[in-house]
Amino acid sequence: MARIKELDRSSKGKRQRRPVIYLVCEGKETEIRYFKHFRTRNSGIDIIPVTSKQKSAVGLVRKAEKTLGDKDFFPDLGDKLWCVFDCDANTTTDLQTAKDMAKKMGYEIAFSNPCIEIWFLYHFMSPGSPLPDCDAVIDVLEKQTKLKNYRKSQDVYEILQPLMQSALERVAKRTNKLQREKTELISRESNPFTNVNFLVKYLIEKR
Repeated sequence: MARIKELDRSSKGKRQRRPVIYLVCEGKETEIRYFKHFRTRNSGIDIIPVTSKQKSAVGLVRKAEKTLGDKDFFPDLGDKLWCVFDCDANTTTDLQTAKDMAKKMGYEIAFSNPCIEIWFLYHFMSPGSPLPDCDAVIDVLEKQTKLKNYRKSQDVYEILQPLMQSALERVAKRTNKLQREKTELISRESNPFTNVNFLVKYLIEKR
């Protein structure tokens, strides 16, 4: 298990350390480009995005554990690790296993069903029905939003940022509906869904 250090409370006169937030993302472009925008010079936290080739939710949580390795990780000082992954081909059993592993290790989860682009889509609209895969989400983005020529490598933060409050409200409404229906959120059955909003709100609050 990753090493979690204890706070040395005897230290005096040292420069206060900012909490470190590790974002372990399954993608190497879309998520990394997006979350880098939450870094600011005067932020109260250090954000460290980490790329992973893992498409398996369980594999990504294991990657997160390896990422910490011998790195300093002080939960008492506010350090956090978020596992950011899509539904992809994971079964609901896979997703639940990943969720349980992350909880046991003290990690947070930012999950999107079917993919991170569903979070982008919520900035413009609430999908009326499930979208089977990422291609379907991108098709709606290109045909019904300002992202007419969207590509995975595209940096869309500046376009989305003015619409963020609307996205947060739409996702909250969708989450409440799923919870009323007693649908497990971290599952295939939650489509369309994302809880990336919790990560985004957290990063904004810590700026």
